[in-house]
Amino acid sequence: MPTSDDLKGLMKFLTRVEWRGCFEEVLDDHLGPVLDACDMDFEDLIEILGEVWAMTVWGCAFEDFLTQDFEGEPGNMVDDYVKRRGWKENARSKAYMMALRTSVMSLYEVSNVVPGQSLAARDLIRGGEPITVSEGTATKTLKQWNRIAARVVPVMGKNVLAGGVLPFTPQAAETLFDVLWGTFGKKNAKKLPALKNEELQAAASMFTLSWLYDTLNRAMTRPLLRNNHGDDIVFHDVCFPLASGAIQRDIAARLNSIPGMWQENVKFWNWLEETPGNRDNPKRGNAATLDATMDDGLSVLGNVELTGPFLKLSTNSAARATKGTALIRQALGDLVQTPLTDIRTVEQMTAARPGNHTEKQSSLPPEVIKQGVHEFLDRHYLETLDLPVAMLGNKTPRQAVKTAAGRQKVVEWLKYLENQTVKQPDPTDPMATYNFEWVWKELGVHDLRR
Repeated sequence: MPTSDDLKGLMKFLTRVEWRGCFEEVLDDHLGPVLDACDMDFEDLIEILGEVWAMTVWGCAFEDFLTQDFEGEPGNMVDDYVKRRGWKENARSKAYMMALRTSVMSLYEVSNVVPGQSLAARDLIRGGEPITVSEGTATKTLKQWNRIAARVVPVMGKNVLAGGVLPFTPQAAETLFDVLWGTFGKKNAKKLPALKNEELQAAASMFTLSWLYDTLNRAMTRPLLRNNHGDDIVFHDVCFPLASGAIQRDIAARLNSIPGMWQENVKFWNWLEETPGNRDNPKRGNAATLDATMDDGLSVLGNVELTGPFLKLSTNSAARATKGTALIRQALGDLVQTPLTDIRTVEQMTAARPGNHTEKQSSLPPEVIKQGVHEFLDRHYLETLDLPVAMLGNKTPRQAVKTAAGRQKVVEWLKYLENQTVKQPDPTDPMATYNFEWVWKELGVHDLRR
């Protein structure tokens, strides 16, 4: 990725009176709607997001500004700067500036990441085949099938990422496509048309705003002190190892027999209170509450998830953990083994940082653990191919691949599975090293894995 030094002269040039007002207009397009809606200023944004991300957003607006033509002469700041000060710049910096001058922001899907070297980027808006991008910094954190909003620009024979790179969650991507559809969608069309460069140039602020709305919504959700039943908030993860030979179909059937257990998809359940308002424990003092609630008013007591060779119950209080553990052990019986419980307070959750947790030691050799996890995942995903999947419209993967539209949904589902698996904090974790390639071949969509 180019460094800030490549644009140092341009940024200094921005202080000139003829360009300062123009930039403020563009910056307001990128930040104004969010800041106004949240009653914040840019300093508040720095406090919430941190200086790095706040300045990345500022950089997205700056890069957009560099592409724009304004009334009068000179109409563009890059042209003006190169004409007046270009002699001061080296060949690389000047080439980068001129590439930014005609660049566009788009949403890319990342694959074939070589840390410290390169990645492949597929344009999800304009379409086409993936292109190779030379990149040293972002490739150290990007994972297979991540989505990023970025400008890919050619500089001296190589494609590189500009400085304004925003990682998009599935929710942020959905928001972006909704906004783009509302602006460029054709009546009665089934999908967003491939946008032209000039259309994407005009839509640059939509990328920033979609990312900001999603990121701020997650960043401003703070842990509170009580749940709806007045219990102290203490997060419990109760992890049940699955017994040898346990299959997902049997586990699901027994979980579904538990009162209040509502299946969201093939491996995730919401555990709900049986009647709304069943809250006997009063809140103490002026303590605030933290609880998810369904549309019908029922509180979510916890979640149950099949993840690798484990069944995990997650709750936010000791009382709920005790009750949920008893219900699961009674219903699943010999399908699960004795659970282990991880307990974290709000303060511990807040203070936690990646890499600061202590690794739990196992008496088994790493290669044995890896083989066991991979064999379990082989069985799990082979079984899943014949089970309905919510992301596939409740069709089984084998059913979905029979149509063109279904095949595309299966591809998105498989990419989602891979991306979630590879996000393990430890890249050597057995989950992170699992190879999904056989699933693509089994479903006959391996040619679409790009």
